[in-house]
Amino acid sequence: MENYGHLFVEETTLYNRIVLGSLLPERLWTPLPHVVQGWLRNYIAGTLLYFISGFLWCFYIYYLKRNVFIPKEAIPTKKAMLLQIIVAMKAMPWYVALPTFSEYMVENGWTRCFPSISSIGWIDYVWNLIGYLVFVEFGIYWMHRELHDIKPLYKYLHATHHIYNKQNTLSPFAGLAFHPLDGILQAVPHVLALFLVPMHFTTHVALIFLEAIWTANIHDCIHAKMWPVMGAGYHTIHHTTYRHNYGHYTVWMDWMFGTLRDPVDDEAKKI
Repeated sequence: MENYGHLFVEETTLYNRIVLGSLLPERLWTPLPHVVQGWLRNYIAGTLLYFISGFLWCFYIYYLKRNVFIPKEAIPTKKAMLLQIIVAMKAMPWYVALPTFSEYMVENGWTRCFPSISSIGWIDYVWNLIGYLVFVEFGIYWMHRELHDIKPLYKYLHATHHIYNKQNTLSPFAGLAFHPLDGILQAVPHVLALFLVPMHFTTHVALIFLEAIWTANIHDCIHAKMWPVMGAGYHTIHHTTYRHNYGHYTVWMDWMFGTLRDPVDDEAKKI
């Protein structure tokens, strides 16, 4: 594949200027090495996205729509949400090391990334995006499942996240409340896919940060009933049973590998 390294460096430099240049004096960040600038930009952007999406989400479902989506007794306490924020903030510096490393690999030509859709055309872009998402879905499913099945991984890593095991302990802020290594492992398929599937770099970056919004969504306990999307209804079951619904964006992998449990069926059993 053509050497696009300088184009990727120009793109990440632009991202640095947009984020760091808007929030910090230039004298504080311009002397830093390019890779450190990238880490700092990812850290600030990730933190802002976590807090802005989390607070807006909680304000909407717990206050503006109080008792509409979630009954009063199922709303998590402020203390529970604060603890989730603390766990997420301790892990955030480590989380953003992964996209920083992936950018470094892309800039050095180690992956199959390309800089613009026009370089391959829209049809190939769409097919490559589908292949990328299928690989990510497959990889996250099995990574998540093994974090449960391999007992030391669960005990020392994933159990940190599963202390939130009831509806009134889950909130959008729980979405990133992981042990740092756990969060990184579950995001690794995004990076591995770059070595296998030609992928538009900007789309890859956008999907990495979409994870923060998606994880907030699947921890809000609101079942949107948008099959085959693996929404909060499915993921809440995962937090209460520990043995079902390991998937990420869709139910396909759980359906294929026999771990799917439908929230509609659960509701029917309660009637």
